Amino acid sequence: QVHVAESGGGSVQAGGSLRLSCVASGHTHGTYIGWFRQAPGKRREALAAIWTGAGRTYYHRSVKGRFTISQDSARNTIYLQMNNLSSDDTAMYSCAASNYVGDTSWDLSSSYDYWGQGTQVTVSS
Repeated sequence: QVHVAESGGGSVQAGGSLRLSCVASGHTHGTYIGWFRQAPGKRREALAAIWTGAGRTYYHRSVKGRFTISQDSARNTIYLQMNNLSSDDTAMYSCAASNYVGDTSWDLSSSYDYWGQGTQVTVSS
């Protein structure tokens, strides 16, 4: 059992940055942590993921170069650094955990078993 909780959302102007945090608790060794977002009226989309056991990272092409996923193992925290934000990035951001995802399934919501409540990000132009 893994519990995850997000924080760090808020309002920012276009071009600004935010860093989201996902704190994991429970049986977290070697888990996969993914970041997703969902805007009103749109499907949930995967942004990035990390395999905490080896530090391997995965990115959706739409955010690669702007978003960076990282981990602080001592704090059981996964970060999502988001730069050069635009109004298109406005959404509810969630992190999710899974004991195993794999290289080809990291971007599927169905691959993750444990989800946080989400944190809202609003970017104003």
